[in-house]
Amino acid sequence: MSNHLIKATFGAGCFWGVEHVFRAIEGVNDAVCGYMGGSLVNPSYKQVKTGTTDHAEVVEVSFDPSIIDYENLVRAFFANHNPTTVNRQGEDEGSQYRSVIFVHDEQQRQVASEIKAQLAQSKKWGERPIVTEISDAVEFYKAEEYHQSYFAKNQLPSCHVAFGDF
Repeated sequence: MSNHLIKATFGAGCFWGVEHVFRAIEGVNDAVCGYMGGSLVNPSYKQVKTGTTDHAEVVEVSFDPSIIDYENLVRAFFANHNPTTVNRQGEDEGSQYRSVIFVHDEQQRQVASEIKAQLAQSKKWGERPIVTEISDAVEFYKAEEYHQSYFAKNQLPSCHVAFGDF
């Protein structure tokens, strides 16, 4: 693995499942559960789950671009959640569960936008629009320790359903 790791940040519902998906991808060095996109400094899970802070549950991924590129991470993101539901993934409902890609630079914005457009044109989701937000990355707040590697710590399967290959 090279010493040059790049960050990518994704919100696709409950961060436990998103983290689980990304940890399994070769080239991902780390996947950390946290919060991004809201107005409150250093929010807690209790505050975020109220839906009043505007934060999304996200996973900050550190990856080695010599092993996996950002495009394939975006494709994995789209393959592992429903990007057509506003503020909802499965039973989880609220703005903290929105589909969002927080981009760290213009290259990430371009790649994410192109893949979102391709998915919309593919009609994979029928006539339902892709509602995934593409926003500038802002301050990332790491979630409480008990949220990190939640499925591995508790020997549970992922709550995310794969919707296709990436």
